[in-house]
Amino acid sequence: MNKKTIIAGLLPDELKKIISAYKQPVYRAKQVLDWMFKKGVLSFSGMKNLPSELREELDRKNQPLSLYQELKLTSAVDKTSKYIFITNDAQSIETVFIPTTKRATVCVSTQAGCAFGCLFCASGKDGLVRGLRADEIVSQLLLVKKDNPHRPLTNVVFMGMGEPLANYENTLKAIRIINHPDYLGIAARKITVSTCGLPDAISRLAKENMQFELSISLHAADNDTRNRLMPVNKKFPLEMLIKAAREYTQVTNRMITFEYVIIDGVNDSKKAALDLAKLLTRLKCKVNIIPFNPVDAMQFKRAEKARLAEFTQTLDENKLNFTLRRSRGADIQGACGQLRLERTERKNLKDEGRGFK
Repeated sequence: MNKKTIIAGLLPDELKKIISAYKQPVYRAKQVLDWMFKKGVLSFSGMKNLPSELREELDRKNQPLSLYQELKLTSAVDKTSKYIFITNDAQSIETVFIPTTKRATVCVSTQAGCAFGCLFCASGKDGLVRGLRADEIVSQLLLVKKDNPHRPLTNVVFMGMGEPLANYENTLKAIRIINHPDYLGIAARKITVSTCGLPDAISRLAKENMQFELSISLHAADNDTRNRLMPVNKKFPLEMLIKAAREYTQVTNRMITFEYVIIDGVNDSKKAALDLAKLLTRLKCKVNIIPFNPVDAMQFKRAEKARLAEFTQTLDENKLNFTLRRSRGADIQGACGQLRLERTERKNLKDEGRGFK
């Protein structure tokens, strides 16, 4: 059986070549995209203004998406929804839909698992399986869009499972598809790419001449603490990371966002706040302070309110541009990779015949 081409992962010229090969006018490519990306029709049979022979040919050799939905949980508190989607090779990935009054944000995954093993993150607990293809990244958005027809998607964040810049080509292709007006048409400045801090990839990204937002997971302002939390820091210490970040802002003239998950007794002291303010001084950036979202399999706890208040007050006194973010989806295992981890563990129990129900 021939492997089918996934339409969700094709740029316009790639799709036009397929349409032309079927002896059809190239404007049919835009019609296919309109059905999929504008109208949410994810089967060729439903694309009624296409000739029947084209629909049949598309169906024989292509498929619109490369994922199917296995599970959806929706928070009773804030209406955040977490999905588990399954790939054609039976890998599970997580996607989160975050509706607010003014925005509808989708947090997408770029890998099945993660190789970087940050201690506070469930995504990398079982290591990396593989990077996702562009079609698998885009398919997440199409499925979430179809499931929420009355909430037009406004923002996309590459902050789900995996390291986007370790899957560079597929991440960038997915962004070009998401941004293109014939596809989802989401403005580049409404797209955020998050990285654990890969200096060479950040430098490469600076030369792409794209206007999306860059977010760097920092979580500590000294190498000892960051080494403990994020093993990637042993290879790329803070000095290398901050140098790459500074060069990025100089080349692009864009502000970087640093993410700082604040954890009880680890990185929540007044000294840690002072170190953070000192590290980022004169760097064109802002900081998101994020209370830790507890995970059963992790050893960490959320910082106490008094420590959090002292921490943010210290940042304020030192004139660091920051925002205290609100955790979402805590009642649906909202931490990145948490739901997938539980699914994997339950599957393992079932496979071992240990009475899983």
